Amino acid sequence: MTGTRRAARTRGLLYYIGLGLSAGLLALLGLVAALVIVVPAVSGATPMTILTGSMQPTYPPGTLIIVQPLAPEEIAIGDPITYQIESGKPEVVTHRVIAISTTSNGLTFTTQGDNNAVADAKPVLPVQIRGKVWYSVPYIGYVNTVVNGDSRSWIVPLIAVTLFAYAGWMFASGIWQAVRRRRRLRERGLVTTH
Repeated sequence: MTGTRRAARTRGLLYYIGLGLSAGLLALLGLVAALVIVVPAVSGATPMTILTGSMQPTYPPGTLIIVQPLAPEEIAIGDPITYQIESGKPEVVTHRVIAISTTSNGLTFTTQGDNNAVADAKPVLPVQIRGKVWYSVPYIGYVNTVVNGDSRSWIVPLIAVTLFAYAGWMFASGIWQAVRRRRRLRERGLVTTH
């Protein structure tokens, strides 16, 4: 086997390995996108990021949780719920329900972080509840925070420009390889010019 054939065979193998890895990465990104964008959008759920360690080890900081709205009557002891810290204000926390009480004003929920030694000081009222944690995706919350945070105004255009530049580079390198291949074949006399 000549050195040229051996090099072509090695490039062929590396090409297929790279193609397989690219396809696997694309499939993984598609799955993550479905889990964090498509499923929540279709089901009416809300993706949120865990920012503190109060729910470790179940939901460490950086975990993306998908919060599914539900009626307060459907909440059970042991459910992790996301609720407003103060009614009507946007700040929320996710803690586990450890007790449910019925008062003259209706249901109240006692919550506690998995990593906290004591229960939360104030009971949670049904009006504060945003929903129950449906599922979580580790580490993706950091990406969610960056893309939806203050840096959104520059990070999204940067990603778009990078993707377009990569596509342009791939297109240009494909044309360059085709030109080089045609030139080699022409030098060998395998292709004639018109």
